[in-house]
Amino acid sequence: MTDSTPQESQTTTEVTSPERASLWKEMRTRDDWWSIWIGGVLLAIAFLAVYLNLPRDFSEQIAAGDSVKVSSPLKKWIAKPGDWSSNPIDSIYRAATPGDADGRNAVEGRNLLPGLLGVFCISLVVFGGGIAAMGHSPLKFAGGFVGVFLLATLAYVLAGQEVVKHYNLEYALWALAVGLVVSNTIGTPEFLKPAVRTEFYIKTGLVLLGAGVLLSRLLALGVPGIGVAWVVTPIVLISTYVFGQKVLKMESKSLNMVISADMSVCGVSAAIATAASCRAKKEELSFAIGLSLSFTVIMMVVMPLLIRAMGISEILGGAWIGGTIDATGAVGVAGSMLGEQAKDVAVTVKMIQNILIGVTAFGVATYWVTFVETKDSGIRPDAWEIWYRFPKFVLGFVAASAVFSTLCGVLPGGDEIVDAMVKQSTKTLQGWFFCLAFVSIGLESNFRELAKFLKGGKPLILYVCGQSLNLILTLAMAWLMFEVVFKDSVQNLVK
Repeated sequence: MTDSTPQESQTTTEVTSPERASLWKEMRTRDDWWSIWIGGVLLAIAFLAVYLNLPRDFSEQIAAGDSVKVSSPLKKWIAKPGDWSSNPIDSIYRAATPGDADGRNAVEGRNLLPGLLGVFCISLVVFGGGIAAMGHSPLKFAGGFVGVFLLATLAYVLAGQEVVKHYNLEYALWALAVGLVVSNTIGTPEFLKPAVRTEFYIKTGLVLLGAGVLLSRLLALGVPGIGVAWVVTPIVLISTYVFGQKVLKMESKSLNMVISADMSVCGVSAAIATAASCRAKKEELSFAIGLSLSFTVIMMVVMPLLIRAMGISEILGGAWIGGTIDATGAVGVAGSMLGEQAKDVAVTVKMIQNILIGVTAFGVATYWVTFVETKDSGIRPDAWEIWYRFPKFVLGFVAASAVFSTLCGVLPGGDEIVDAMVKQSTKTLQGWFFCLAFVSIGLESNFRELAKFLKGGKPLILYVCGQSLNLILTLAMAWLMFEVVFKDSVQNLVK
């Protein structure tokens, strides 16, 4: 009897992941699960803070059709730096001035320091607790977190300068730039590294994002919005990936997939989920995110100008923006340049598209395990590998959306309660967690390492070609949905 070759033996081998552990152990030791626990606790606290602060006759006032102001008592303890002109300290603290005798040129006072300290303490406690539970040193994390948080604060301050705000250069770009400057000049200091937790921060932020993705609002645009967000997106993702493999012959399939998902679904959020599903390298994820942010800034400025020049209606323009610009914040800014209707349509289309984060993650995990890795290695994975590969934080995103969508429907004034919770607390925390993540991406990235991905220009060509297809198909679908088939119903809806 002769020995079989390694290739022959692999074709009949069923593989289980060497990192595979019991579900209970994973739930205690993986950042995927801890992002769910942390996000869930923060959402529960934020909701109860608003709910327990409601006036006693709130239900009666709502039933009577009265307008009731709902607010969160956490608002003053959760803040981010504001705008400023010539003195960056004004972004955090500014003394009130009465102005002229007739009240003109008066300046409102500001003290955001308690809010910044609140965010720092909350973040340090929840992430430090997660780090300790996962078996790492909370003290080392705390020492590094001070530095990472200060860099994130600097990014927010830079983004708040009035000239910078005029050109819509948002905090994500500054956070990435700040981290890159540090890592590519003096190098990332050793004491910072225990707190450089890109995925932990952003996964937790995405769980918080789920509370704002309310099904009742997403379905407000009905079939037109779904047609733009759910029909075009998978076509563009698959077409771009096939183009990268068959035409450009990308060396890295995982980089191709991350760029394709990043560009077609919803930017960084989809990139993180997809990278986990196909086990992309950390530098591949960093490169894809940097590429996405660069094009997001360009599209955010250029698209409103292009829409006006083409004479496209505000509603159609908003749908086009929502289906093509990657970041939700950038979508809102670009839409507002056209008008309130455009902004509402753009953000709603983008939020409908955000639902595809989970679908995309599951689809990529299934495809990667079933086809890519089997073909490349000749190893047949077992069916459970799809579950182990699936990024679990997506479950938190979906659960948050389902829970708060339900609360909006069953509680009197549910929309107002959830709105106050999101706008006055969890959205701010979500922004901070994303900012910490972008700083961490910069701190982990080195231009020399990233430059190799630009060799031959294939990733850049992939993104440009994929986004061009996305722009064409999204405009065509948006025109068909919003201007032809459902024109009358859409007009009545947005009035």
